[in-house]
Amino acid sequence: METSTRLQENISAMVDNELPACEVELTLAGLAEPEGREAWHLYHLIRDTLRAAAAGPELSPGFAGRLAERLADEELPGRPADALSHEQREQRGDSASPAAATLP
Repeated sequence: METSTRLQENISAMVDNELPACEVELTLAGLAEPEGREAWHLYHLIRDTLRAAAAGPELSPGFAGRLAERLADEELPGRPADALSHEQREQRGDSASPAAATLP
């Protein structure tokens, strides 16, 4: 195995806290070289990027409630497109159900 490849693998393992104790001294010596420092920096960037992507974006307060409201207003099979949500009927002043509103 090529020495630079082994050094990069050891640095990657060290960043992930998976480097065997018997390899630590050799890897630390490799970090004294520009190639080792560059690899160290690169593996930390990769790790940080992966961790940030795994965490996902932060949602604003009230997001779940707003999403539920929007989903409740979506047209569904078997529900007419002009059916009003409970909140919309309250805002309009209707107290009857949508079914009662359509009776002659």
